[in-house]
Amino acid sequence: MQGGLQVVLEAQMDEVGEGDRQAALESAQAVIERRVDFLGVSEPVVQTSRLGDSYRVVVELPGVEDPAQALSLIGQTAQLDFREGDNLDQRTGLTGKDLTRASVDFDQTTGKPQIALQFSSEGAKKFAEITARNVGKPLAIFLDNSLLTAPIVQGEILGGQAVITGTFALQEAQQIVAQLNAGALPTPIVVLEQRQIGPTLGEEALRKSVAAGLLGLGLVVFFMVGNYGRLGLLATLALLVYALLTLAVYKIIPVTLTLSGIAGFILSVGMAVDANILIFERIKEERRWGKDLATALELGFGRAWDSIRDANLATLATVFILFNPLDWSFLVTSGVVRGFALTLGVGVLLSLFTGVVVTRTLVRAFYRK
Repeated sequence: MQGGLQVVLEAQMDEVGEGDRQAALESAQAVIERRVDFLGVSEPVVQTSRLGDSYRVVVELPGVEDPAQALSLIGQTAQLDFREGDNLDQRTGLTGKDLTRASVDFDQTTGKPQIALQFSSEGAKKFAEITARNVGKPLAIFLDNSLLTAPIVQGEILGGQAVITGTFALQEAQQIVAQLNAGALPTPIVVLEQRQIGPTLGEEALRKSVAAGLLGLGLVVFFMVGNYGRLGLLATLALLVYALLTLAVYKIIPVTLTLSGIAGFILSVGMAVDANILIFERIKEERRWGKDLATALELGFGRAWDSIRDANLATLATVFILFNPLDWSFLVTSGVVRGFALTLGVGVLLSLFTGVVVTRTLVRAFYRK
């Protein structure tokens, strides 16, 4: 178990209207979550809270190696600006200060979601000049130097109101609006409190977790040996190989084990044992049908493979959806869920190897009548 950094941030709402403060807080949360993802922190937690007139964001970063870098990144005010040019790198002078509000709207004809923009009077003048010289060209919107969207200008836009159309899913449009508002609403972030949490605070929880894990493993070994005898002993050895390989992979990736990650690991242990049970039950059936031991062993492993493969492929498909490696906006992107999916996926792949290859090798080498 590792320590990490806990930061309590406060959003300065002095220049934000009362009705816009909750939206400003949620926008700040969205931007901080994106910045934390950029850090590559395993399973971060970003939550909002309100205490009277204090609007706060609580950030927990397990396994952070450079607290100074994390603080400098998440504590900045979001910077929104519009850019033009062939490479979309020329600043136009239109920034988040000129954007009054962004919101989700719906096309009256198609009913599809679109993004509505409202500029200040000064921003409307700038926007009209920019759109006039960029008709038929993309106008890029950047947040913290990262490209949010680059819609094509259809014509000169007067009046300070515009819409961004496209094939947006509703959740995707809402996410872009939150990020636009984070750069539009003047919500500077200040650090109220920061704590570097050491791993020693988790020692008691670690001891209890180890005790629970050993008890559970003991019950598994008792069941396997009691029900399958020497085959159960060999399966226990394969399970130990599985545990060592899993820990080695966790060190290589590396993986910060939090509660959800541990849950994924425990579930994968159960699947590793389940593969052995399927194989051994098939061997027992082949023996009851009169096959000699060598034939029963080979048939048991071969015929159980279809069930093991299908069960694990179904689990890996679920892991892919939960981990969301392509970062699809219509799927969950929570670090906690991805941590669970990562440890479960690694465990399932290794359990396929140990449950079939390692166990089969041990049985061939050591199991006799």
